[in-house]
Amino acid sequence: MNRFSNRLVAASAGLAACGFILTGCGSGQISQVAGQEAAVNGMAANVKDIALRNIHLLANKTGDFLEPGKVVPLVFVAANNSADVDDKLVSITSDVGTVALSGDGAIPAGRALVVAPKGQAESMGSAAPAGAEVTLSKPITNGLSYPFTFTFAKAGATTVAVPLSAGEVAQP
Repeated sequence: MNRFSNRLVAASAGLAACGFILTGCGSGQISQVAGQEAAVNGMAANVKDIALRNIHLLANKTGDFLEPGKVVPLVFVAANNSADVDDKLVSITSDVGTVALSGDGAIPAGRALVVAPKGQAESMGSAAPAGAEVTLSKPITNGLSYPFTFTFAKAGATTVAVPLSAGEVAQP
């Protein structure tokens, strides 16, 4: 009986040690869920108190490229995380085309500015609905990102690599 008890204790201790070793292998590692990103089409960036989210060009492609001269909407949300300082979107520039802004671009403290095609920004509860359209000067395509510089009156400027969304219509 002693032999059996000794073996049982040794086996239990061995299994416990294996359990500690195996769980210890994961300590200090980056968790798979710690760095998850939002499930949206676009990119994200921060400049001081302004958080830019879901930044993307929205276009339905029918060929390999969107050609120069085509006008495509630039879609994003700019949230002002300041509790007391209002800001304003002054301009957006890019080397792939000229960006035309509509609306006044004001972002009150604690609110968000939704920049989307006409009708969509209002339905998303934007502080002051606005739009941004890019008249392309270079061909663009899916799978690549293009630099856009966002300039705010108080927060300053930041450059973001903006992807082209595949659009909301199924591709043939």
